Amino acid sequence: MDLYEYQARDVFEKYGVPVLAGIVADTPEEVKAAAEKIGGVVVVKAQVKTGGRGKAGGVKVAKTPEEAYEAAKAILGLDIKGHIVKRVMVAQGARIAEEFYFSVLLDRANRSYLSLCSVEGGMEIEELAVERPEALARVEVNPLTGIDKQKAVEIARAANFPEDLIEKVSDVFVKLFDVYKGEDATLVEVNPLVRTEEGDIIALDGKVTLDDNASEIRHPEHEALEDKDAADPLEAKAKKSGLNYVKLDGEVGIIGNGAGLVMSTLDVVAYAGENHNGVKPANFLDIGGGASAEVMAAGLDVILGDPQVKSVFVNVFGGITACDAVANGIKGALETLGSAASKPLVVRLDGNRVDEGRAILAEYAHPLVTLASTMDEGADKAAELANA
Repeated sequence: MDLYEYQARDVFEKYGVPVLAGIVADTPEEVKAAAEKIGGVVVVKAQVKTGGRGKAGGVKVAKTPEEAYEAAKAILGLDIKGHIVKRVMVAQGARIAEEFYFSVLLDRANRSYLSLCSVEGGMEIEELAVERPEALARVEVNPLTGIDKQKAVEIARAANFPEDLIEKVSDVFVKLFDVYKGEDATLVEVNPLVRTEEGDIIALDGKVTLDDNASEIRHPEHEALEDKDAADPLEAKAKKSGLNYVKLDGEVGIIGNGAGLVMSTLDVVAYAGENHNGVKPANFLDIGGGASAEVMAAGLDVILGDPQVKSVFVNVFGGITACDAVANGIKGALETLGSAASKPLVVRLDGNRVDEGRAILAEYAHPLVTLASTMDEGADKAAELANA
């Protein structure tokens, strides 16, 4: 779960990370009142979970409450990369002398943590990594020892911070890692981390991504941070059913068991779609090991609720759950959904008791179900039906 900037700011403050005053507001009137309360120069910042706010006009400096009011009128309702601004944060202005960058994230490839740090903050870090990779320090962080004072100093020196700043920034790095570990995050990022003209080190803009799995087990309080209104309704429905679902922008619904098989299915469907006017996968949906009628019905219900879906490809490898059980699950799902199951299904079964599974579906002879012998055949048929 990605947090909004104002939520990240509040989490930072909880762990002692230096931040400036910030007040959340939903209307121009609330923005004006917040600016009056904070006093002096403020920055009105769109709260959206995407980058590029500044370039899109979503960040404006205001010297008076009246200017803040006008800024809010311009920002609220703005469309930033498909995200409509419904809320802003009124932040205390800062006299910035220098801008830096710091992050710590989960490095899945190396089964470790990674800290990225630079004395050139403020710009898109992806651009810096491409244009001047030498300006971005990459320091591996041992998950068992984390970022203590010694490691923080190592990171600061790797990023070429001047010696007179290393003491201050390393203290902040330690606290930011405390956020990362304490909240079970997969990313904590500050861009920019600034030195003010007064010499203070401040986390001016933060991004935090929380591990949903850890949140469910160890952090029930994280549920209050979720913006249910902003969540995709299909993804919310799938989550409620315990399904691992991600909506994409294609026309072929995908159901599989096991993340690896589902990812392979996405690739094969995308390749097959090139021969059928470019149709693409509509989703990622992993039903895991239990392909019961209830689970299959829940998965089909979610996918068929997507108006973009024109066909569905069910690609299941029978292991612990045998193919005959999967076939009965599909049969039960279609009976449960009734008229709601209105789009063609291509089913490819393989593995344990595959012949029995195919026989069940062949005998059932549902008019919407087409059996496929291979993944390639199934993907091609599903793409063809989506393009019909």
